[in-house]
Amino acid sequence: MDIEKVLQILKERYQDQISALRAISNTRDPYLTLISCLLSLRTKDEVTARASKRLFALAKTPADMLQHKKEDIERAIYPVGFYRRKAEQILGISYTLVANYDSKVPAELEELLKLKGVGRKTANIVITMAYNKPGIAVDTHVHRISNRLGLVATKDPYQTEFALQKALAKQHWKVLNELLVLHGQTICTPISPKCSICPITEYCEQIGVTRFR
Repeated sequence: MDIEKVLQILKERYQDQISALRAISNTRDPYLTLISCLLSLRTKDEVTARASKRLFALAKTPADMLQHKKEDIERAIYPVGFYRRKAEQILGISYTLVANYDSKVPAELEELLKLKGVGRKTANIVITMAYNKPGIAVDTHVHRISNRLGLVATKDPYQTEFALQKALAKQHWKVLNELLVLHGQTICTPISPKCSICPITEYCEQIGVTRFR
């Protein structure tokens, strides 16, 4: 597979959306990026954006966040998915950052993973978007599409992350998540993907696809 050609086609297709996403992320510091990532889990983008805006109107640093009660945070982030649990996680992470990291979000993947509630996807987004380090954030879209393309043959996102690191040059790591998430939300959907209008159909092995539009 000509993965560089595939990525170039997707970049041209989604360049406006990526520019908009980066304009937002570039205004965020590592703490705000981390908290926004937590809010986004199992939540639609537009809901996450509104919840983040309300929450960051209350506090933008770990120390400031700890000045608020759990109920205050719950009200600010509702209706993101699992908002009660996420409010608790936000306070827990904020406390840990103040107590153990001088209020600074770690720039290393392994240190980020020590924070309760932070998984590999969130940690990779923080190091790539906030610290501009190489990493591949793998969610369901990245896992699904990478396997459909035939780029990897893996059983779960964890395996996919390491397989993609071997399959791709580092300069492609950061943009891969952005491109495949956008592609998965619009065309390469979990059920009945829109293969008839997909710009990379000729490069795709359609592994596991039994029905498409």
